[in-house]
Amino acid sequence: MIEVTPDIVLEDTEIEERFIRSPGPGGQKVNKTESAVQLRFDARHSPALSNAQFLRLKSLAGRRMTADGIVVITAHQFRTQELNRKDALDRLIALIRNAATPPKRRRPTKTPRAEKRKRLDSKKRTGEIKKSRGRVRGDE
Repeated sequence: MIEVTPDIVLEDTEIEERFIRSPGPGGQKVNKTESAVQLRFDARHSPALSNAQFLRLKSLAGRRMTADGIVVITAHQFRTQELNRKDALDRLIALIRNAATPPKRRRPTKTPRAEKRKRLDSKKRTGEIKKSRGRVRGDE
């Protein structure tokens, strides 16, 4: 059992881990060890997530979510399998936590009357300055 939030608890069976070879440069050992972790979580069919949470997760995950609703996280930052497993799981939990919190509603605000008056007075002043400038006559 993985507790993401007090309301969201994931079963261990919902998360699938695959160990793959880590990309990048390395010595002789890197070609035969599978230290990178590919974590897969089926968010669409997860009973822990509501539909609204799934939709927020979909927008947050972006390319990390497949068309079938499976979140795929690859971790290959560390040299050991254990640290990469922990890193991938932490990233998944952080992603789900972000999706669990609903966004704050924006309250539209009105421009204060004094601000409007100040802006219009400034425009009038600028217009008066431009009007007071005389025209240049070419016959003098």
